[in-house]
Amino acid sequence: MSSLIALSYLISAILFILSLYGLSSPKTSRIGNYFGMGGMALAIITTLFLPQVKNYFMILIAIAIGGGIGYFVAKKVKMTAMPQLVAGFHSLVGLAAVLIAASALWMPNAFNIIEDAHVKFASLVEMGIGVVIGAITFTGSIVAFLKLNGNMKSKFSLFKDQKKSSKYVAIGTGIVLLGFIILGSKFLFILLTLLSFFIGFILIAPVGGADMPVVVSMLNSYSGWAASGIGFTLNNPLLIITGALVGASGAILSYIMCKAMNRSIFNVIFSGFGEQVQAVAGEAKEQRPVKQGSSEDAAYLMKSSASVVIVPGYGMAVAGAQHAVAEMTKLLEAAGVSVKFAIHPVAGRMPGHMNVLLAEANIDYEKVFELEEINGEFNSTDVAFVIGANDVTNPAAKTDKASPIYGMPILDVAHAKTVFFVKRSMASGYAGVENELFYNDNTMMIFGDAKKVVEEIVKNLN
Repeated sequence: MSSLIALSYLISAILFILSLYGLSSPKTSRIGNYFGMGGMALAIITTLFLPQVKNYFMILIAIAIGGGIGYFVAKKVKMTAMPQLVAGFHSLVGLAAVLIAASALWMPNAFNIIEDAHVKFASLVEMGIGVVIGAITFTGSIVAFLKLNGNMKSKFSLFKDQKKSSKYVAIGTGIVLLGFIILGSKFLFILLTLLSFFIGFILIAPVGGADMPVVVSMLNSYSGWAASGIGFTLNNPLLIITGALVGASGAILSYIMCKAMNRSIFNVIFSGFGEQVQAVAGEAKEQRPVKQGSSEDAAYLMKSSASVVIVPGYGMAVAGAQHAVAEMTKLLEAAGVSVKFAIHPVAGRMPGHMNVLLAEANIDYEKVFELEEINGEFNSTDVAFVIGANDVTNPAAKTDKASPIYGMPILDVAHAKTVFFVKRSMASGYAGVENELFYNDNTMMIFGDAKKVVEEIVKNLN
């Protein structure tokens, strides 16, 4: 029986690896999801056959409740709320790590971690590190959720001297962690948990809006390591493997995104420990006149162009305009126009947000290009059609050293002959920075709901 369980866990691990491989491309993402679901189903069934599993009724009730909630959320959640949903799920993994560590400390016999009438030293190390990672993941993900949902401002600090105060909290947590590992005290465990919850808050709260996609990716990594820690506590090899897979893949994705943004991952993730919260550049600039266009202008110019590059952003997601954009693309191509899509690595509010929306609208992935692939083409592009992508097109990233997005590579849409910028208003982007692109001579602003604007363009193209 034990060898059969080991084989089932091995197959589950292989399916999880195949799932990650499938999710690396939109073309294979569906089969990747199937691999992941199959691996999880096999893992759950196998776990139910473990000899230490007794109360099947409670487990099945818990699975039914969790599965029911998951199904309801998946059916109801909008694509615009997907980043918040991901952050929320990360928080649950972190909280599970904390609760399991607490259960192991209060009921060590049930976890077989007693040796010479004391909890094993290795188990105390696992519990201590696990509760720190889990608690940080929990509150950090809650803060990320509140920011992405608009319930919390982009940058927030509890302290006047953020750098010094945060370091004191981190040092104090390290001392308490060491004390818990040596003494195994329940009081120190509770104190360690509370301090770690607090660190999760002050770690993510000061992170600016432009860096939130990286934060979501990094919290995904944290949740993986938290799950892996649970695996050590439960002596479950599959949980260790899958947690490590999630942790490593999330860390790699975060590194790739930071590299694409020309940022240090330590600067992004540990901004709460390394810098003061500063005023955002560009907030108080005098309002300048802009050129305003219409859906008719956009339809006429795009239809008479040889090439159009569409740059989607969070505004497209909010309006749910991806299907209208797909219809517009078909009409332009039918008129002989070359249409491509330019995706910035941090467009939207989580990695791959725009790719998912375009795939949902059945836009051919061969037309979708990353920043490095398409940036050189804007010089020869007739029309750049920007639909809700603000910070990732902002020239201030290259020109304004005081800007919080300075140094971040942007899509050079300003080099196109004509730029149409679809936006509800002149408000700044998620990073709180005014976009200099609005005032360029070759930029025409089209104000309104993105979906309605594109639908009007489609009517005029017809």
